[in-house]
Amino acid sequence: NMTVEMDDTDKLKVLLDDARSFGVEFEAPDINRGVHRFEPVSDRLVRYGLGAVKGTGQGAIEAIVAAREGTAGQGGEGGGPFRSLFDFCARVDRQRVNKRVVEALVKAGAFDALHGDRAVLLASVPLAFDWADAQQVHALQRGLFDAGPDDADAHGSSTQEPAMVHADALGLRERLMLEKAALGFVLSGHLFDEHAEEVRRFARRRIADLGDSREPQLLAGIVGGLRVVNGQRGRAAIFRLDDGSGSIEAVAAEELLDAHRERLVEDGLLVAQGRVQLDRFSGGLRLTIQQLWDLPSARARFGRYLAVTVGAGLPPVADVIRTWPGRRTDDEHGERVQGLGVRLAVQRPHARAELDLGAESRFWPCDEALARWRQVAQGGHAQVVYDTEDA
Repeated sequence: NMTVEMDDTDKLKVLLDDARSFGVEFEAPDINRGVHRFEPVSDRLVRYGLGAVKGTGQGAIEAIVAAREGTAGQGGEGGGPFRSLFDFCARVDRQRVNKRVVEALVKAGAFDALHGDRAVLLASVPLAFDWADAQQVHALQRGLFDAGPDDADAHGSSTQEPAMVHADALGLRERLMLEKAALGFVLSGHLFDEHAEEVRRFARRRIADLGDSREPQLLAGIVGGLRVVNGQRGRAAIFRLDDGSGSIEAVAAEELLDAHRERLVEDGLLVAQGRVQLDRFSGGLRLTIQQLWDLPSARARFGRYLAVTVGAGLPPVADVIRTWPGRRTDDEHGERVQGLGVRLAVQRPHARAELDLGAESRFWPCDEALARWRQVAQGGHAQVVYDTEDA
């Protein structure tokens, strides 16, 4: 069924989730093991079909398998597992396997067994194709002129694979989003994993542990299947909130939708508080959202302060606050500044002290601002403190 539906991402995801619910696991896409279709490896393991990678096509996958099995007409004599990206490009039929196909396979993780850094692989694809073309030209020249041993030595340096192209490593979210672009969904991890450790310090309840409750629940997860519908009470956003342990249907009424439109985005991390009740129509649980936050606003709401370790010099506090200032809001209590205060843990050879910089130090705790604090902190120690245990 998965092979039949491999061009329909939605149906494929349903089948994959069903299989996993029965304890069936999936081998990641692999150019040295996979074929076009999905294949059973055992009663509990399925090998992912390379044909399900978007942008490949049956012809390209058949050319890869032919090169691996030694039946290809272009450089695939002898066959065997591919040893590297360069070996792969030299042996496959490049008329059928172009750069876009290789890039899609890299994003899907099909080259991970050869090289674990997908950013380096992606950056090296053009070089690998150029090198493979050069090998083909050299092979033709040797065939035409029947090169002797001396000529073979002259070509020795040209047959040596070049170094991979340097590239900055992908962040977890960036890597998984590229994987989703190639497969239609994330297979090797979960988008929630990037911030799970931090988020669990204030939103401790897993979605898998939920039950019908009258008490408001504070949950966090990744937004999926977001849609806006018109109902009797106005517009509402309906989506799945998924934290990797499970998912729940969530509903945000028009007032919340209008106030937080920039936070309600597909694949975005959302922290939500609301009532969890049994949905009589679907038979599952539904979260009716009362308040919601993205991660920076959740840090400002639930964090106590940012603890920054400093040594001999003082960090550029004013520059950080100027670049990422707190956000001013008006409510029934008057004007307030939303943000996170800063406490400096000063460590000197003969003295230690903690300095609370007060309300004037409040800044907006987005990922970029926290990254800047870690750059200037001693040993990179800059962490949001959420409760007394963190301190």
